[in-house]
Amino acid sequence: MEKRRGLFQRFLDLVEKVGNKLPDPFILFIGLSLLMIVVSYIFSLFNASVVHPGTGEELEIQNLLSGEGLQFILTSMLDNFTGFAPLGLVLVMMLGIGLAEKVGLMDYAIRKTILSSPPSLVTYTVVFVGILGNLASDAAVVLIPPLAAMVFYKVGRHPLAGLAAGFAGAGAGFTANIFIAGTDVLLAGISTEAAAILDDSLVITPVDNWYFNIVSVFIMTIVGGLVTTKFVEPRLGEYKGGAVEEENSEELKNGGKGFRNALIAGLAYIAIILTIILLPNSPLRGEDGSIVPSPFLDGIVPIVLIFFVVIGVTFGITVGKIRSGKDVGDYMADSIKDMSGYIVLVFAIAQFIAYFNWSNLGTWVAVNGADYLKDINFTGIWLIIGYIIFTALMNFLITSGSAKWAIEAPVFIPMFMQLGYHPAFTQVAYRVADSSTNIITPLFPYMVIILAFIKKYDKKASIGTYISLMLPYSIAFLTTWIILILVFYYSGLPFGPGIYPFL
Repeated sequence: MEKRRGLFQRFLDLVEKVGNKLPDPFILFIGLSLLMIVVSYIFSLFNASVVHPGTGEELEIQNLLSGEGLQFILTSMLDNFTGFAPLGLVLVMMLGIGLAEKVGLMDYAIRKTILSSPPSLVTYTVVFVGILGNLASDAAVVLIPPLAAMVFYKVGRHPLAGLAAGFAGAGAGFTANIFIAGTDVLLAGISTEAAAILDDSLVITPVDNWYFNIVSVFIMTIVGGLVTTKFVEPRLGEYKGGAVEEENSEELKNGGKGFRNALIAGLAYIAIILTIILLPNSPLRGEDGSIVPSPFLDGIVPIVLIFFVVIGVTFGITVGKIRSGKDVGDYMADSIKDMSGYIVLVFAIAQFIAYFNWSNLGTWVAVNGADYLKDINFTGIWLIIGYIIFTALMNFLITSGSAKWAIEAPVFIPMFMQLGYHPAFTQVAYRVADSSTNIITPLFPYMVIILAFIKKYDKKASIGTYISLMLPYSIAFLTTWIILILVFYYSGLPFGPGIYPFL
């Protein structure tokens, strides 16, 4: 047992060593962008094209070295950068979180609430909260990992272990939840349209994967906690850095009062939001009165931002760290200053993703890969497992869950329906594969922000450190989810109300 563990740890050391020999992430993505230009040119020489399975439109591989391609590169460069969705989300979230952190609220809250918790519960709580965080959509990926790192640091454990546990829950566990989330609605709509190719009377609802998702939350919480304590923390060893500055107790002599006032202000803010939601014809609810989807979920990022501003300002005023509006702006500016490296890196990664999409190379790879699997003629449950592995690998090329499902669903759902599989079952297979490998693909938009958080505690860290840190979670989550699907499949348990593997 010890020998096996040592072998795996040596493998992770090798991954980190090799990965850290890669160029700086900024240079790496510039190189990948140049490579994409060359590849698009080569494909265009052979007049490569692909038929989009959803629209039926024939898409030619567009040459980035052509006149039209050169125009795209030059005219879209600024839009690629400013329109990169995670950029605004990250910076906006950091305005609020950074303010609350700079005034000392985060440190005080952790010191007074988390430090008294048993270390074993801290680990599982971090993963559990991370998984449930998908209710806040992608905001959870930005919010939870740095807070988890701070928690671990304060209880004397390696902060990178906390960051990894939080990111694993929020990233790899993204598809699971005990509540119905926006992801359920989005994927179900695409699945229904794909199923209509063969049966336009079949409707996939947002609750069709609900039972499986509920079980997944608790199973993945246990798995994430075990990976953290059995693999990640032993490999990291004792943290000897000093990245987090201790707050001066003299400055926070009114910390208890400040925390109480911040708690009251936060609860009052939540009460106001809930009141607005519960109002008849609430502007925060959907046209049919629903919460999912709704303007409330669409606006969850600014709602969370305002929450952190409210509690941060309240705490700062009480403890004397905020004496004027200028102080608020200064603290926010400091938090954005810490994100300068991320902003530079986003410029490069945004160009690469834009080139990949514009050239249609992503669609070409996805569709032709799907056709290859179709030609293999797998049968039985091994077909599903093969599809899970295929989608997990496709996540390295197309990271958008909805975009990838929009490409795969019209191919795989009708094909699997012809073999007797329910579309909601195919959807489950897709979800676990897409979710598990989110945290190890370099194209994941939030990889750069997590790497920035890692560098806060380890200045020498690079992509290799990031991948070696998250790889154990990805392997464990994917393996466990495959086993869980097999358990549901062979035991006859429903994946949702009235939903079983076969039609």
